[in-house]
Amino acid sequence: MFAPYLKLLIMSLNSIFQFLVPKDKKFFPLFEQASSKLIELAETLHEAVNVPSSERENYYIRIEELESAIEEITHKAHLELSLNFITPFDREDIHSLIKSIDNVADYMHSAASKMKLYQVDKITKSIRKLTEINLEACQLIGVGIKELKDMKNQKAIKDTCKKINKLESKADSVFDKAVADIFENESDAKNIIKYKEVLSALESASDKCKSVANVMEQISVKHS
Repeated sequence: MFAPYLKLLIMSLNSIFQFLVPKDKKFFPLFEQASSKLIELAETLHEAVNVPSSERENYYIRIEELESAIEEITHKAHLELSLNFITPFDREDIHSLIKSIDNVADYMHSAASKMKLYQVDKITKSIRKLTEINLEACQLIGVGIKELKDMKNQKAIKDTCKKINKLESKADSVFDKAVADIFENESDAKNIIKYKEVLSALESASDKCKSVANVMEQISVKHS
C-alpha cells in the first residue's frame, strides 16, 4: 500500500541529494575525454578505409593508440569509483557508461586489426558504409554525454539515443546484405572468412553504440 509513496519519497530525496552534491569534477571530464577519443577513433577508421591500402599503416597505428587511451580512461574511471563516495549518478550506471564506451572502441579497433592482419586490401562499399554509420553514432554519443552533464534537456537526450538506435538498425541491414553478397559472389573461402570477420566487428561496434545509448537513456530517466 505504501510502496508507491515510499518510492516517490526516495526519488525526491535523491533529487535533493543530487542538488546538494558539488559539481562533478572527476567523472564527466573522463566521460568527455573517452567520447572525444572515441569520435577520433571512428574518424580515423573511416579515413583508413577511404585511402589506398599502401597508406593505411599510420591510420592503424593511430587507432591502436586511441584504443589504448580509452582503456586508460576506463581504468581511471573505475579507480575514481573506488576512491569517491559521492558520484554524479548511480555507481553502477557510471561503470556501465564508461565500459560501454570502451566496448565500442574495442570492436572498432578489432575491425582495424583484422583488416591489417588479414591483409584486406580491397575495401567494399559495405565496409565503408559501416564505418560511416559508426562514426555518426560515435558523434551522437559525444552529444549525449554533453547533454547528460547538464541533465536539463531530457528530450534532447532521448532524441539522441533514438538516432543511435536507428543507426544500429541501419548497420544491421547493411551487414546482412553484405554477408549475403559475399556468399553469393565470392568463391574463395579465405576471402569469405576475412570479409565476414571485418564486417562482424564493425556491426558489433554499432551494437555497442546502441548499448551506450541505452545506458544514457536509463540515466536520463532516473533523473527526470
